[in-house]
Amino acid sequence: MDPFARAHAGFCAAFGTEPVGTVFAPGRVNLIGEHVDYNDGLVLPMPLAVGTAVAYGPADNAAVEVVALDFDQARDRFVPHAVAPHGPADWRSYVRGMACGAPGGVRLAIAGSIPRGSGLSSSASLCVAVGRALALARGEAEPAPRAIALAAQRAEHEWAGVRCGIMDQMAVAAGQDGHALLIDCRTLDTRQVPLPQGWAVLVVQSGVVRGLVDGHYNARRADCEAAAQALGVVSLRDVDAARLATARLDPQIARRAAHVVSEIARVETAVAALEGGDLAALGAVLRASHASLRDLFEVSVPPVDRLVDVLNAAIGKQGGARMTGGGFGGAVVAVMAATEVERVRSALEANYQPPDGSALSSMIERASGTAAGMHA
Repeated sequence: MDPFARAHAGFCAAFGTEPVGTVFAPGRVNLIGEHVDYNDGLVLPMPLAVGTAVAYGPADNAAVEVVALDFDQARDRFVPHAVAPHGPADWRSYVRGMACGAPGGVRLAIAGSIPRGSGLSSSASLCVAVGRALALARGEAEPAPRAIALAAQRAEHEWAGVRCGIMDQMAVAAGQDGHALLIDCRTLDTRQVPLPQGWAVLVVQSGVVRGLVDGHYNARRADCEAAAQALGVVSLRDVDAARLATARLDPQIARRAAHVVSEIARVETAVAALEGGDLAALGAVLRASHASLRDLFEVSVPPVDRLVDVLNAAIGKQGGARMTGGGFGGAVVAVMAATEVERVRSALEANYQPPDGSALSSMIERASGTAAGMHA
């Protein structure tokens, strides 16, 4: 059952009445531009067919009542003007953060199809879907993409303790099927970049579930802020490779900054490759991005490196693969000719086994914007 149907059915079962409506927010995969959004950089994510559905309707009290269908029908109930963060941070943290200060009297049922810990932005998808549902339940217009993305980012920062950038939220709120979304994270200007006809994006789960609230993500951000401070700039967006080469920085801080500066440049190269239909150029920049994340930013892990190596060997020069998401596990993204997908998937099944013993799981997105679905 898809998330729409599950959210609708779950609402009826939990609250004994039909919902007024159901909204959806997609997940996202980042083609390139990792760990640069909180450095005011450029990023190139695209929305996925998987995501989060929220059925909504009125409540006969001042509270927000929620049922999370993917967490054993877990419930939450709070009054928005008096709500406190949930501890430890979990799905309730995001819902409370999106509802805080708004009128209550709303019931929500939430269902998703994004594997948790996959690096495909389940938390941003949840926040944007809940924000849309709360607005519509109150009889308001659906919030503009920028407004709801900023609200979702605040929920991550203040209610879940993850000092993320704006990429995930903007990609979820403003992305279009069959397109990558070029985001300038300093200005929040966006541009839709079509995926060329005949290309496919393959997203593969490594089998290593990751977490961001354990300190790794926030530590990397602190390293970047230390580099910017040492260089006397507002953010690493204001630094080029020449200046970085002559700077006297702590070696670890220098590695983090080197990744960010080079990754921002790689995003521009990737956009040119997409617009020029140049699979070889895009593949080269994807491979360079993974090496930088592995060696300079140090956010990859050995199983993810093995998965990337298997994919790159199978794809050859016409395309490439890299880790995607915050790191320490999660998914890998690969771009190739659509005609090569089944051959590459067969090579993957023969040469990679998820370390948790699970079946290999992948999904395909094509230029048409229609997904071939998840395979396990």
